[in-house]
Amino acid sequence: MASTLEKFIHSLDLRALPRVVQIQSGIYCQGSVYEMFGNECCLSTGEVIKVIGFKINKLIASICENNEVSQFSAKVELPLNFPGLYKVVADKTPYVNIEEIARKVSIGPTRFGHPCFYSAEDIKLANFTIKHGEKITFNSVEELNGTMAVGCAVVRNNQSHSFALPFSQEGEFYECEDDQIYTLKEIAEWKIPKCRNRIVKLSNTLHMWESSSPLPENFDGCLILTPVYEVQAVMKFRKDIVHILSDLDVEVKDITDCYDIGSFLQPLSLEDIFERASKEFPMVAEIMEGPSGSQKPYNLLSTGKEIVIHKKYQAARVLASEMRRDSSKRHFLIPTSYKGKFKRRPREFPTAYDLEIARTEKEQLHVVATKAFASPHKELFSVSVGDQFLVQQCQTSEVLYEGRKKLIDVLACEQILSDTYKKVLLPMYMEGGFVEVIHDKKQYHLSEICKEFHLPFNVKVSVRDLSIEEDVLAAAPGLQFEEEITDSYLLISSASSPVESWEIPVCRLSMLVHLLSKDVQAVVPPATRTMVEEVSEEEYYMLRRYENLTLHPPPRPPKKPT
Repeated sequence: MASTLEKFIHSLDLRALPRVVQIQSGIYCQGSVYEMFGNECCLSTGEVIKVIGFKINKLIASICENNEVSQFSAKVELPLNFPGLYKVVADKTPYVNIEEIARKVSIGPTRFGHPCFYSAEDIKLANFTIKHGEKITFNSVEELNGTMAVGCAVVRNNQSHSFALPFSQEGEFYECEDDQIYTLKEIAEWKIPKCRNRIVKLSNTLHMWESSSPLPENFDGCLILTPVYEVQAVMKFRKDIVHILSDLDVEVKDITDCYDIGSFLQPLSLEDIFERASKEFPMVAEIMEGPSGSQKPYNLLSTGKEIVIHKKYQAARVLASEMRRDSSKRHFLIPTSYKGKFKRRPREFPTAYDLEIARTEKEQLHVVATKAFASPHKELFSVSVGDQFLVQQCQTSEVLYEGRKKLIDVLACEQILSDTYKKVLLPMYMEGGFVEVIHDKKQYHLSEICKEFHLPFNVKVSVRDLSIEEDVLAAAPGLQFEEEITDSYLLISSASSPVESWEIPVCRLSMLVHLLSKDVQAVVPPATRTMVEEVSEEEYYMLRRYENLTLHPPPRPPKKPT
């Protein structure tokens, strides 16, 4: 049965991809050339294409009043990078069963992928009863004993109770109110159910839009968002990926069950390649869709080029940020093989507790106070701006509090006077301000810093890496090395002129290839080139988010006695 491309995409489950469809009719049925993102394709009646993916490309927004489109509102087009933070308004239309929720709502492993619902009636399970109105968190879609189900949890008395709801579970399920705020891109990726619109309320404007804003001046109301999808497809006799917007006036028919899907090229992402067994490497691939970017090696990875993928592995990187006061700081991933040298820059510490964390046995920490602090206890020291200290160690000390003696954590220091040193105690809860005094003039390689010092660590490039054509780190006023991370990489080289090989990141490089049945000798790859990778603000926070999941947070600083 034929349907519009838009209805077909709305009815499609990502887990059912790929699908083969045939063009039935539409304004392009006579073979008109359709161009999108630089890709031309001819969508003629009878044309067969393989749909391999789809995602929201843009949003059509209308001003909302009383949960309806305002009669005075014109529809405006909003790109996914449109600035602002938004709150999601709970959908008042119920879902009739768990399968409908799993099919229409994004459920996944990240913090965005845990939607919450409540049931209008009690749900009785084998050994558990979910009360009506009780908040249910949907965590995962899984198969249990041959039956599809959703892994869920409820919290009672600060304890989480996990259970599974089968797809067949019927009822009236409503979205819970969501008090989080999101960017428009996060809403598009996670918070717009299939076949439904989404109402959002503008919570905060981040910065001015570069061109004139499509929204009314000082707008702070609600918007109804309607998604327009971008369909990724493979055509029968082409070696690149075509992109088609879902609102194109074309009718299609799903013919997957009666068509040889293997007759199409099989596009693979870098994640798909990385999941292959190590013994399958090296392999030869042709690029179907290359990444954007002018720096090497991205400018070498053009569509149609053949590459050798030598191996997959995990590699260490140091995540660094520019030291700037404004919000325009850049973020970098630096390979430990970086050949430049660094000199130390002073660190800043907001509390005495931070001094204790930064203290090492290797050298004594010398700091200057930048903020005054009046101690409420005569046994502890009051700090003035300009006071200098050598940090010693953490210990406990007795103080008199409301006529009673009390033990608290303190930081033992030596105050530097003009011709002597004075032993003083600073309370750990002290909120002050300190800046480090650097006596070390040595120049360090990155690997030495990682080995000898605790991160975060402040530096400036003193000798740039001469093996890099343009060392972006050398221009930074200062850098803070924040943490070491481990990430996934593929080692590639050109199939036609293997002069050098490059490490390319698996998770941050958008690129599609198809494998060629060419033999490649398991030879030693050419000399490996690594690069300093600049990451976007969004990628930076994703790296910090996922890396911090594996780290135990430091203990909370002690509180001021009350």
